[in-house]
Amino acid sequence: MNEILEKREIAENILLIKIHNPQIAKKAQPGNFVILRTHEDGERFPLTIGDSDVEDGTITMFFMIVGRSTHHLSTLDVGDTILNVMGPLGNHFDVKNYGTVVVVGGGIGIAVAYPEAKALSKAGNRVISIIGARNKDLLLMEDELRELSDELYITTDDGSKGHKGFVTQVLQKLIDDGEKIDLVTTIGPPIMMKVVSNVTRPYGIKTIVNLNPIMLDGTGMCGGCRVSVGGQTLFACVDGPSFDGHEVDFDLLMSRLGHYREKESESVEEHQCNLSLQR
Repeated sequence: MNEILEKREIAENILLIKIHNPQIAKKAQPGNFVILRTHEDGERFPLTIGDSDVEDGTITMFFMIVGRSTHHLSTLDVGDTILNVMGPLGNHFDVKNYGTVVVVGGGIGIAVAYPEAKALSKAGNRVISIIGARNKDLLLMEDELRELSDELYITTDDGSKGHKGFVTQVLQKLIDDGEKIDLVTTIGPPIMMKVVSNVTRPYGIKTIVNLNPIMLDGTGMCGGCRVSVGGQTLFACVDGPSFDGHEVDFDLLMSRLGHYREKESESVEEHQCNLSLQR
């Protein structure tokens, strides 16, 4: 259980990891996540389930190497075992035939948007995918999304591929051109999801955002993942991670995400120092 069957870098500092866990694979749905711990002294941290295969009993996850835990996870290889994997957690994305759905993914969020786009396409929706990254080397799942999307738009901040600019500019153009959109679902940096929600709000287009705040236990007990939605305090791990983007207090979310940035940097530096001493 939890043996790593596949591991590869799919973009700069972004890895795909596939593990054997038939129990989670059997129940996983788009939008679900897992809480994992790599070793006895490791911390608990969440990763969204990017894909699952019931027949093979596997789940696939994507992560960017940014903190101590993801650094340690990146050192594990095929054949190694992750100590603890708990899931599937969270409320899954409500998949049905909405009509025309725009799926917006930014950065590592593209990998999370993929299973939603896949499920929405299978449910008979017309799927328009918009993906964006800082540059072409950080784009993910382009071929996979092109295959299942009716239309695919690519943006990069530096113009190295596709439209030079942001995903929200492409979304606004679709609206301006008269595209009838029944639903927008988006996952990526909080500021991106905030602007996507701001773009759709004046037109009354239902917009679902997928939040990934600080999370520890994944059961609603620690309160670390609390978010303000429609003036109510909710927990992303049990009430989400999908929420109405027009109701989320993004400013509060981004403020809370920055609370531990200094401590996170110190932890990474300490981990890298320890690795150097071990060599």
